[in-house]
Amino acid sequence: MPAEIIDGIAIAAKVRARVAEDTAALKKRGVTPGLTAVLVGEDPASSVYVASKERACKEAGMNGRSIRLPASTTEEALLAVIDTLNNDPTVHGILVQMPVPKQISEQKVIRRIAQQKDVDGFHPFNVGKVFTGDVDGFAPCTPAGVQVMLAEAGVETSGKDAVIIGRSNIVGKPMAALLLQSGKTANCTVTLCHSKTRDLASHTRRADILIAAIGKPEMVTADMVKPGAVVIDVGINRVEDPSAPKGYRIVGDVHFESVREVASKISPVPGGVGRMTIAMLLANTVRAAQLTLEG
Repeated sequence: MPAEIIDGIAIAAKVRARVAEDTAALKKRGVTPGLTAVLVGEDPASSVYVASKERACKEAGMNGRSIRLPASTTEEALLAVIDTLNNDPTVHGILVQMPVPKQISEQKVIRRIAQQKDVDGFHPFNVGKVFTGDVDGFAPCTPAGVQVMLAEAGVETSGKDAVIIGRSNIVGKPMAALLLQSGKTANCTVTLCHSKTRDLASHTRRADILIAAIGKPEMVTADMVKPGAVVIDVGINRVEDPSAPKGYRIVGDVHFESVREVASKISPVPGGVGRMTIAMLLANTVRAAQLTLEG
């Protein structure tokens, strides 16, 4: 029997509905959650992504705006913009869309954002909180979204073997940290694989929960998956396809058609994890606004 589809679109809609409810409650207390995205340069994909974040904020009743700066912007000028946002009480969440132009240090940008407004969860303080299990921190949106998907899909994680393919600071490492913690949708035994891992399939075939975030189109095939495993595909890759209307199609890191015949549950691409990232960004921003009322 083909695997049950973990519907990221439906789950993200539930998260966004809760965000709208929390936003309405905050407004009654005189606080409107505000998220500001800063885009440096004119990368088309980044521009579309920033616009979608702004639109999602407004749909939830939040203040969402974007600041667009030319690609020639200096590091000092960008840091000055961040300082202004750090000091603006109407802004509860700040994100700088990556990548930034080569004259700007990404690490300096990440460290300059006030930790209490770092709703992307990239500031070293928030990274440390995630790894130590401190729930006061902001977890990066994509792995946090995966954890919500597992919970909503009814996946039992306690004591299970989780294998993550990919060791990025955005997904792989924080995903491992979240699943390792003691708590709901956690308590896993985690293996973190990467480009230098020997005999990758020997690790993936023992995974009860397999999370692919390596950025290689359809790399995970059916023979690499344990029968009955839960498979979460974080990858978003564009591959050429002359038969497609646009000349390409979007696929994940998992070969969906073959793996769905082996797994018990699987997230599709598109329609899976991607929708969760923005939903969790909104959720983090609302929580940042709530924290301002808690002192």
